Amino acid sequence: MRCEKGWAMDEFGKAQTGDARLTKRLIKLADSLGSAPSASIPGACNGHAETQGAYRLFDQARRDKRALDWETVLTPHMVRTEERMAAHPVVLCLQDTTELDFNGQQIDGLGSLSFDAQRGMYLHPTYAVTPQRLPLGILDSWMWARPLKGSESRRWVEGYERVAERAGHLPDTRLVYVADREADMLELMQRTHALGHPADYLLRAQHNRCLPQGGKLWPATLEAAPLGEIEFTLPARTGQPERLVRQALHVRALDLPDGLGGMMSVTSLIAREVGVSQGKKAIEWRLLTNRHVTTLEAAAELIDWYRCRWEIETLFHVLKNGCRVEALQLGEIKKLELALALYLVVAWRLAHLTRLARVHPDLPAVAVFDPLEWQAAWLAAGKAPPKKPPSVREVVRRIAMLGGFLARKGDGEPGVKTLWQGFESLRCFVRGLETMRAIHAL
Repeated sequence: MRCEKGWAMDEFGKAQTGDARLTKRLIKLADSLGSAPSASIPGACNGHAETQGAYRLFDQARRDKRALDWETVLTPHMVRTEERMAAHPVVLCLQDTTELDFNGQQIDGLGSLSFDAQRGMYLHPTYAVTPQRLPLGILDSWMWARPLKGSESRRWVEGYERVAERAGHLPDTRLVYVADREADMLELMQRTHALGHPADYLLRAQHNRCLPQGGKLWPATLEAAPLGEIEFTLPARTGQPERLVRQALHVRALDLPDGLGGMMSVTSLIAREVGVSQGKKAIEWRLLTNRHVTTLEAAAELIDWYRCRWEIETLFHVLKNGCRVEALQLGEIKKLELALALYLVVAWRLAHLTRLARVHPDLPAVAVFDPLEWQAAWLAAGKAPPKKPPSVREVVRRIAMLGGFLARKGDGEPGVKTLWQGFESLRCFVRGLETMRAIHAL
């Protein structure tokens, strides 16, 4: 499972670390962490020498060493992400912030979180996904601890600016900046207008603004008859079963100050659930976009895109629970940032493989798996690997079965949790196999 010509080479092979040996170590460590995402760094590494090499890599973040930063580590993956984006007509650029709680750990450079007693840092990535929810990679990121010089809210505006820069490299791909309530800032909308909207935006509204012509935004949007209704299945959440949702879509075009003495056109879209069963809370989304919306089809498309925002929550779930990044003990925040750059890509890969098996189930496994990875998935289950290379779906299901996926007729496709657990089992099997071979060679 440690193949330098595999996925880790693709995502990190062009890192400009200043030393070819250091880049080689980076690739090897990424491969090890990807093979055992839930393990500690020593547990993922194969022996003492590899573990020491991993910690020496993180030591390069120190100023008295190379001052290696997380952006240098993540840049080749971001370049590969942009290359993947070029193959799609529409790409959603999801942004959100998550807290990383390292309370009780001795790590220099951490700050307070939501509560002053908590110690940790913040992570704010830009996550590129397709409208079919296929994750393409990490497009950008911010990492910081409080106190931060300047306004933290500036990250939303800068996030759009960087997406706009990417749009200039991708003339055949439509980029859509998607964010939740915290990004509902007039400053952000004014900046998109000033740049000429090289990328669209789709924001969940939190402010019931006063309109220049009088009245409030949300009541004004609901005044007109809805364009129509849509239906979709809301996936199960913790404590909430899967259910069918029907929403009426209300649209209102309006003008807001552009910050330059003029006005800018904005569309308000409210999706309000109708026919809600007694005892259930109605689902209502209030969205703002630069797009002109005149048809039910166009409004429904925006709702589909907004629902894709959940994919960044999946990324955070994998990062915290699958990769267990909040258990990292690296002593300094700069070292921690290097590790997070690696784990962001590991988390993306897990989410990418899970979704790829659903979106492109017949894709040959050799396109994304190293040969030993997919062959070991059969051997670990006591079966001979197929002579013909299998599909991505077959391999993902086989690995997930090692992690507890039952693959019964009504089970559907495996989730990301059984996949990361399956990789852990696969890693243990391969390590045992390598040990037996070494013993027999003596």
